[in-house]
Amino acid sequence: MGGARDVGWVAAGLVLAAGACYCVYRLTCGRRRGGRRLRLRPSRSAEDLTNGSYDDVLNAEQLQKLLYLLESTEDPAIIERALVTVGNSAAFSANQVVIRELGGIPVVGSKINSPNQSIKEKALNALNNLSVNVENQIKIKVYVNQVCEDVLSGPLNSAVQLAGLRLLTNMTVTNDHQHMLRSYITDLFHVLLTGNGSTKVQVLKLLLNLSENPAMTDGLLGAQVDSSFLSLYDGHVAKEILLRVLTLFQNINNCLKKEGCLVIHPTFTKGSLFYLLYGEECAQKMRALVYHQDADVKEKGYPDTEMKPGRNIFTIEKGFSIWWKHGVPIGYSSNVHCKRSRHILPFSVGCLLTDGPTLQGNKDPSVPQFPQEKGQFLAVSTT
Repeated sequence: MGGARDVGWVAAGLVLAAGACYCVYRLTCGRRRGGRRLRLRPSRSAEDLTNGSYDDVLNAEQLQKLLYLLESTEDPAIIERALVTVGNSAAFSANQVVIRELGGIPVVGSKINSPNQSIKEKALNALNNLSVNVENQIKIKVYVNQVCEDVLSGPLNSAVQLAGLRLLTNMTVTNDHQHMLRSYITDLFHVLLTGNGSTKVQVLKLLLNLSENPAMTDGLLGAQVDSSFLSLYDGHVAKEILLRVLTLFQNINNCLKKEGCLVIHPTFTKGSLFYLLYGEECAQKMRALVYHQDADVKEKGYPDTEMKPGRNIFTIEKGFSIWWKHGVPIGYSSNVHCKRSRHILPFSVGCLLTDGPTLQGNKDPSVPQFPQEKGQFLAVSTT
């Protein structure tokens, strides 16, 4: 009897042991089979997230860890890696919102004050990605003045300068914050003329944004620009630069036209962009581009503005000339007769109208008057 009881206890023990082994087996196999899925949301430290081997899109909790790390550490290597990770995460539109809501923009923005140029560059790159979101720009705009100063005073053609220019270009895609750059336009032209090809292209992208806004036209035309700027209109200049400077001229003319009139007053000082763009040397370069081998350059070779009856008043002050093409004699006065051709009209004082012989209240017969025939206005230049 006692032997049978002992055999029962042994059998029960074996069953329990087998069950325990099976549980261990299932747990082990389960980890193996599910290991890949479990690694999609691992529990990792903030520093682990910056080591470059983490490819998953970061969630809000992980981004919060990174931002805390940026605030708390003083290790330059960790700061730099964390900025790169935050910047890469900010390439996703959803994360641009999350980072803003976590208060991350001031955390990243504070790093542009770093004396470490690599950290400064990475911070600017991260802000650049964040600035794609228009709401983020409201918070990023507080750094615009400092970024301008860094771009203008930092090493020419440096990674920091290019990163700053890219951020400013993003911040000026809309007209909302362009006015903040008004006082820096002259210096931006200096960087344009002294920088290498990559820097020139990036400055031109920024200036093109400004040139599309009529509110910035006076600031651009009034900027003091070295005469070497006109060399950018030479036919041998790289196409990516030449097309952009031609578009700059075209945009300025279009902005002047948007108000229904183009009024030119000699309020710009000599040496300004106005005197360069509307001077004889620039006009000669434009004419030469008509023979350029590239069709895109040819098309932009003249700042062509169509004149229509009843629209567009061109006021020509003393010391300026009109460039005009097409038409059957289009101008008559006691001392002016312009035949069909690309020709300079040397007006001392004049007003070009397209709505008939009445000069809108000005009855002075010595002022040249133009009939209604449609023509092409090219430019105003200094005499």
